[in-house]
Amino acid sequence: MMNDGLIEEVTGLMRQAAAELILPRYLQLETHEIDTKTSPTDLVTIADREAEEWLTPRLMEVLPGSVVVGEEAASADPSVLDRLSGEAPVWLVDPVDGTANFVEGKREFGVMVALVEGGLTRAGFIFAPVENVMAIAVRGEGATLDGEAIHGRKNVPFSEAFGDYSSKYVKPPLREHLSAAVLTSAGTSQKHCSAYAYLDCARGQIDYVLQFLMSPWDHAAGGLMVEEAGGALRFLDDGAAYHPVPRAPRAALACGDAEMWQTYREAVT
Repeated sequence: MMNDGLIEEVTGLMRQAAAELILPRYLQLETHEIDTKTSPTDLVTIADREAEEWLTPRLMEVLPGSVVVGEEAASADPSVLDRLSGEAPVWLVDPVDGTANFVEGKREFGVMVALVEGGLTRAGFIFAPVENVMAIAVRGEGATLDGEAIHGRKNVPFSEAFGDYSSKYVKPPLREHLSAAVLTSAGTSQKHCSAYAYLDCARGQIDYVLQFLMSPWDHAAGGLMVEEAGGALRFLDDGAAYHPVPRAPRAALACGDAEMWQTYREAVT
C-alpha cells in the first residue's frame, strides 16, 4: 500500500500545510487565535484547526477508501475515534504537535501523520517545520530523515542514557516513582512535544522516552519511527508492544535500542 508515490504525496501535503497554514502564524498568533480544550493548559490554535481541516480531505483523496482521525476532530466529537476499529485504512493526524511550544514561540513542534491498517501502524511521518526536516518510517523498511537512514543509539547503559520525560500528566504515585527513577539516568529534557521526543530517540540524540497519555495521534507515527530505527515502544506494566487504539492513560517506554528495552524498564520500575 505504501509506495514511493504515496509517500511523496503525503510528505508534500504536510510540507504545504506547514508552509501555508502553520508557519505564517509562528510567532504571529493573536490572542483570539488561541483557545483551550480540556484545561487551561490544553491549547489549540487556529493553525491546528485549519491545518487539520485542510489535510483531512486531501489525505483521503490520495488513498481512496481511507478515513481520517484528527486530534481536533476527535476533541470535538470523540466518536471519531471509532474509525480506528473499522475496516478502512485510517490516517491519524496531529496537525501541530507541541501546540503550547508553538504558542510560546519555541521551535519544538511538528506535524505528524500515520497510516494505520488492521490495528497496526503501516507508515509514520514527522515534519519539523522550523528545522525543516522530514522523517519517514515504513513498517519493515526502516526509518529515514531527509532520505538518510536513521538509527537509535545502541548499548547505552541507563546510567549514561538521556531521555525525554515530563511528569505533567502522570498521576500519583506513579509520578513520584518515575520522577525519582529518571534521576538515575544521565539526564532528561522536557520538550513537551511527542514529535520531537520520538524523532530525537530515532535519530540517536536521546535514548528513551517516557509517555503516559496515549492519544493515538501522539504516538503512532513516532512509535513506528523508533521501532524502524532499531528501538521499541512498549507499555511499562506488561511489556506489550504499542498499537494505535483508543485507550486510557497508561505509562509507556520508548527505547532507541530494542535490546535494551527490558533493562531500561527495570531501571524505571
